[in-house]
Amino acid sequence: MDFLFDGILAVTWKQCVMYAVGVLLIYLAIQKDYEPALLMPMGFGAILVNLPNSGVLNQMVEGIGETHGIIQWLFEVGIEASEAMPLLLFIGIGAMIDFGPLLSNPKMFLFGAAAQFGIFFAMTAAVLLGFPLVDAASIGIIGAADGPTSILVSQVLHSNYVGPIAVAAYSYMALVPIIQPVAIKAVTTKKERMIRMPYTPGHVSRALRISFPIIVTVIAGFLAPSSVALVGFLMFGNLLRECGCLQRLSETAQNALANLITLLLGITISFSMVAEQFVNLSTLIIMALGLVAFVFDTIAGVMFAKFLNLFSKTKINPMVGAAGISAFPMSSRVIQKLGQEADSQNHLLMHAVGANVAGQIASVLAGGMILNLVPQMLG
Repeated sequence: MDFLFDGILAVTWKQCVMYAVGVLLIYLAIQKDYEPALLMPMGFGAILVNLPNSGVLNQMVEGIGETHGIIQWLFEVGIEASEAMPLLLFIGIGAMIDFGPLLSNPKMFLFGAAAQFGIFFAMTAAVLLGFPLVDAASIGIIGAADGPTSILVSQVLHSNYVGPIAVAAYSYMALVPIIQPVAIKAVTTKKERMIRMPYTPGHVSRALRISFPIIVTVIAGFLAPSSVALVGFLMFGNLLRECGCLQRLSETAQNALANLITLLLGITISFSMVAEQFVNLSTLIIMALGLVAFVFDTIAGVMFAKFLNLFSKTKINPMVGAAGISAFPMSSRVIQKLGQEADSQNHLLMHAVGANVAGQIASVLAGGMILNLVPQMLG
């Protein structure tokens, strides 16, 4: 009993805050069904790493020496030393993505590019607020709406805020159905949301589907060499899907691999959620900047679509531009839902999917560009 009371007395108010954060993430995962595969492990991990003398972290035990905690070991091996877990997850993501809607309507690539504006806006804002460049760049990438990319960039740049960045990235991905409708409705009228875009699927040959991931990887290698690992693993997963001769491997990547890595990544990233490092003013600022990045990505995509409509005879529903963020496929579903709220006969899903998968490519390219540029800017 003495050990129990000593443990309770050792709990700090910051640890209590992290217990609340953990419970909140678990609640959102289970009760609200917001990205449960990510938020539930993160929430439970936040509780684990903040228990007094937690055995999941490396610690010194009197008379025994240092004991190796499983979560710290997973973090050091799977994220810190090799960035293996975020990269392996991209294979599964690539295997899930059908680039057909994008290839049949290539102008959707433009929305993927436009919807990355929030990354660089938030990065600039973070610098102005006094964050070092490596931290500002890592914070900005939250706007990619791509958790694995956010983790990878912040870890490669050795940011001091890997935990808050990961929590912000995954939390805002999970909250897409709440955040995006508010941002979209703020900059569109009901008449604009009612614009119909009949979907006429173009023929996409098998040869194009197979060559596309190879071509994208090569182009990325020349434009942003640091993005090759990100883009390459994403495109390798897609090649497994499209080649037609590796169906079992494609299904394994989509299901077993993606689920296992997601589970491990969620609980492993909690290593960066230790109370003493996480509960501070900087974390609140990072969460706010991440939200700003996310909102500005959405608005930039909408406004770019409006700009194109000034010169186009066939009007684009501006909401489709908002799907250019990387939160696939949640953002596509949000656009479809908003379109049908405005007009029950309006079906925007396939157009939104095209923009959404373009955003997936654009986000990893943006991450690679940041990894290229920041070391150069630091001299």
